Amino acid sequence: MTSVPVPASVATASAAQLDDADPLAGFRGRFLDPAGEHVVAYLDGNSLGRPLAETPARLAEFIGTEWGERLIRSWDERWMDEPTALGDRLGEVVLGAGPGQTVVADSTSVLLYKLLRAALDGRPGRDEIVVDRDNFPTDRFLVEGIAAERGARIRWIQADPATGVRPEDVAAVVGPRTAVVLLSHVAYRSGFLADAPAITALVHDAGALVLWDLCHSAGSVPVALDAWGVDLAVGCTYKYLNGGPGAPAFGYVRAGLQQRLQQPIWGWMGAHQPFGMSPDYRPAEDVRRFLTGTPPILAMQPLKHMVELIAEAGMDAVREKSVLLTERAIVLADELLAPLGVELASPRDPAERGSHITVNHPRFREVTAALWERGVIPDFRAPHGLRIGLSPLSTSFAELQAGMEAVRDALLEVQ
Repeated sequence: MTSVPVPASVATASAAQLDDADPLAGFRGRFLDPAGEHVVAYLDGNSLGRPLAETPARLAEFIGTEWGERLIRSWDERWMDEPTALGDRLGEVVLGAGPGQTVVADSTSVLLYKLLRAALDGRPGRDEIVVDRDNFPTDRFLVEGIAAERGARIRWIQADPATGVRPEDVAAVVGPRTAVVLLSHVAYRSGFLADAPAITALVHDAGALVLWDLCHSAGSVPVALDAWGVDLAVGCTYKYLNGGPGAPAFGYVRAGLQQRLQQPIWGWMGAHQPFGMSPDYRPAEDVRRFLTGTPPILAMQPLKHMVELIAEAGMDAVREKSVLLTERAIVLADELLAPLGVELASPRDPAERGSHITVNHPRFREVTAALWERGVIPDFRAPHGLRIGLSPLSTSFAELQAGMEAVRDALLEVQ
């Protein structure tokens, strides 16, 4: 994993100086930002990103024209291609994926189920699924359900929650019975950034497939699915991709795998000819075969706007800002919170860290409730973790400073 340089000014400069030097500072004005007491500091962009300022007007235009004027004709004119056209653009800008391998449809859970089931069935003679015990509950629950459904065995990785799954952890459990390995690229709790290229190669050496959950990395950490040789990936679009609550997820299937895998939820949109109304199911020849039902076209529109904003900024610049924000958050945690008994539960090495950090204290549940009432919005994760989620394009250093000071003040009040 490559090192990430961090300038000393992150620790010594003021928040105002860091904002003045930020080349992406101008992008913050492109987001809706309610002024005043409603939102003093938004530190939960890793759960739900802010809406873009242009989205309300562009949605109104979409409703008035493509839906209101063109009506059903829009399906023929553009909407039928929307899941793959948007998938291709997302792949190009965010995922490091060539065209024809990404679709936007369904929820994260549904896409994870479809691709995980397809991967398990696509490795006949192998009956083991590998997953870590600290993965997000949906991922673990889906693995348990599919294992019960298909008579498979689960091989659990018990990694250190503060450091995450490393290649050696995977090497210890994969073998000739491994069909698929499911891991999160960025751990939802600690923010640990896994070494995806090394782990992917290791899984392939064992003859298995790998499925990466990109929910906490897509849009904040550069991803290179094609270059890494990744088989399958799924991610949500309402965090760093700012698609809005319940926005559809995306699924990536490597081109060479598409005709070898059969997804389990057959529906008309994944058929060879959706309007052929054939008596029997025949899957599409390309990535469309992983679709099922009618795509959520209206819900895709905010994501389209955000993908273009990321393209304008550039993923490398987004990552640089993310590293600076999380580094600054750790500096502030050490200065303001550590003297009050708060412990850092995220990697200090920026090369092993996504765009959020977690700090632990037994009183953080009640602290979070108090902060929300004051317009300071971090995220609580049981048993006692406070997540500080930092969206590089919409978060300023001044906002981070105000938020961390508010955490200190609220913690002092309850101690």
